[in-house]
Amino acid sequence: MACKGEEKETAQNVGANNSNVVLDVIHQRTSIRAYTDQPVSKENLETIVRAGMAAPSAVNKQPWQFIIIDDKNTLHALGENMRTSAMVQKAPAAILVCGDMNKAGEGWLQQYWIQDCSAASQNILLAITSLGLGGVWTSIYPAEDRIKHVADILNLPEHIIPLNIIPLGYPSQHPEPKDKWNEENIRWNVW
Repeated sequence: MACKGEEKETAQNVGANNSNVVLDVIHQRTSIRAYTDQPVSKENLETIVRAGMAAPSAVNKQPWQFIIIDDKNTLHALGENMRTSAMVQKAPAAILVCGDMNKAGEGWLQQYWIQDCSAASQNILLAITSLGLGGVWTSIYPAEDRIKHVADILNLPEHIIPLNIIPLGYPSQHPEPKDKWNEENIRWNVW
């Protein structure tokens, strides 16, 4: 067991030599919209969703529900008439991230479901990358037509609101991640 001083030294060393697995995965993540036909294992899909559930949530409400979809007919139906999510039709799997209004806070706190489910979605995307897979966040909420389309296909109860669908699989393309660093977007201490 390391003492406090040793932990700090280790953290400084990781930053100093730029060898940090988490940061590597964050910077390698990119949107992948084309996949091979190779199926994604149930074990990997559960690992990915477990990462989503590790996200922070306001007042620890965890107002999320996840639907793992690997049925080809369902994937095809979900991608129909949804230009932004058309690639789900050719993905071997997808994860639908939903807000559960029965688990969300009350009053204005209820709106935290969007942030909580977004944090879970980012964890999912990072887990996908860490497993050598590719995926892309495709939005559903707040577009009423998209919400209805997905809810009708998947028989979602009224208290479940789909935030996004993340098609995923083994990449058939390998684009370079974008370097989004822009020093102009940073302020120190005040505007």
